[in-house]
Amino acid sequence: FEPRTFDDKVAYEAAVLNWLRQEGVEWIVLAGYMRLIDETLLSAYEGRILNIHPSLLPKYKGKNAVGQALNSGDKETGSTVHYVDAGMDTGQMIEQRTCPIYEDDTQQSLEERIKSLEYELYPAVIKKIIR
Repeated sequence: FEPRTFDDKVAYEAAVLNWLRQEGVEWIVLAGYMRLIDETLLSAYEGRILNIHPSLLPKYKGKNAVGQALNSGDKETGSTVHYVDAGMDTGQMIEQRTCPIYEDDTQQSLEERIKSLEYELYPAVIKKIIR
């Protein structure tokens, strides 16, 4: 589905929802989905939409969370798995993992370290929650 091919977000989410229902999808698991979810999907999948975000929420919501953490002076950052609600990275947090921020880190080195821990964190959380 390409959002730009739809008249508006409501039409896009309605098409997505129709497809999800046809396929019997019970959970939505997001990674790198850089859009807010609207009521169409939120109401149909209430409590069954997960997201992973590359920061220790509630810090550094939205885009460029890694860059924000790197430039903040913080000594650690990490990743958060959370339920999705109507806000930007504001849903109930499920689990977090931390990693250090080193003085010589670049955005790329920190992103790689966070991705590495996300590759372990997300499947572990999904396995616990979705049965």
